[in-house]
Amino acid sequence: MGKTPLQIRIAPAVLESRRQDGASEPDLRGLSRAVLSVMAEAGREVVDCYRVLAKSGDNVVGEILRGQGEFYEWTHYPKGDVYDHESHAQYYYHAHPKAERPGEHGHFHTFLRSKGMPKGIRPAPVAEYARPADANDALSHLVAISMNDGGHATQLFTTNRWVTGETWYAARDVIAMLDNFAIDLARPSWPVNRWITAMLRLFRPQIETLLIERDRVVGAWERRAPKGDVFEDRRLEVPATVEISVDDQVRRIAAALRRHRR
Repeated sequence: MGKTPLQIRIAPAVLESRRQDGASEPDLRGLSRAVLSVMAEAGREVVDCYRVLAKSGDNVVGEILRGQGEFYEWTHYPKGDVYDHESHAQYYYHAHPKAERPGEHGHFHTFLRSKGMPKGIRPAPVAEYARPADANDALSHLVAISMNDGGHATQLFTTNRWVTGETWYAARDVIAMLDNFAIDLARPSWPVNRWITAMLRLFRPQIETLLIERDRVVGAWERRAPKGDVFEDRRLEVPATVEISVDDQVRRIAAALRRHRR
């Protein structure tokens, strides 16, 4: 079945403290048929978006950069981000210098603003939190999606608070937000909006694991440097990363569904 997409990499400074625990990896075999069916449908959507774009020589990254002029590091694409005013989901694409993220063209950051969150969710009680003037600005980063030069997803990763300026929510609450992420818009690209919505469903188990690892890593980091503000510590940027393959995930889901039919 090829390489496993579940080898989670933890921030180096906390590897020693994590060594005794072991990484908690999602097992698709333990998922219900209903959950697997949702993931399978998302997989068909992702593959179909790739297929349709490839017919005209396009890809997800090229689509989001179309008409945006020269591509600059750090700039958000498209200008003003993509924001669905019904779901309050948001995303943008940008790139770091190649030396910072070798092998990557750029990555998508996905968010949910507070008006789109399930009822009862509140920011985590962390130090230095200041409530924004507009309550809807208390957004949560969900997950980032790394893209290669061919316009295909290769990694998922989580970020520390300072990276995106998000409001910090506990992993369990961010997990509860995932189903509410949906970009139901024709612009700037209907295929990309469909693709990114489906990606968060196709890789739901990996994203949940990354968010749990994010909180574990942040907690371990804070214990190692209790006098600092872990959420503003520039040494901790990406708490956890996982390699992904759409083809492998689709095959693994199909195999898990076949076991349910036996």
